Amino acid sequence: MKRNHATKIRKASKEKGFTLLEVIGAISILAFGLLAVASMQVTAIMGNYLSGNLTEASALAGDSMEKLMSMDYDAAQLDDTDGDGADGLNDASAATADGEDGRDLGIYDIYWNVAENATFNNTKTVNVIVTWTQAGSQKTFVMQGIKGR
Repeated sequence: MKRNHATKIRKASKEKGFTLLEVIGAISILAFGLLAVASMQVTAIMGNYLSGNLTEASALAGDSMEKLMSMDYDAAQLDDTDGDGADGLNDASAATADGEDGRDLGIYDIYWNVAENATFNNTKTVNVIVTWTQAGSQKTFVMQGIKGR
């Protein structure tokens, strides 16, 4: 009986737990994983911000396009005022656009360009261009429509 008792004591003394080195290694791996997750969160937040702005730009372009397409074919807003035709469809500044939305839209600017007979005869091709600046970079959303006579 004494022998069994001595064996149990020896087994118990061999169990030492974790060493300091093992704990530091585990904490390092955990910290590395948490940093990776934090980096993903920052990227996701930035992506969501861009998506929100892009959705807003899309809605503004759609609204402007609907207004322009509901006008008469000969309306002044649907004239190619600078005469650059299809070459000027993507010009996106107040100086080069055929029309500009004068509303205060915060970070967004809306322009449109018109080209007559660019796609088919008796049609006007209309590009609505929404621009904004995000993170120091110019962003653009373009929507195109064709208005028949």
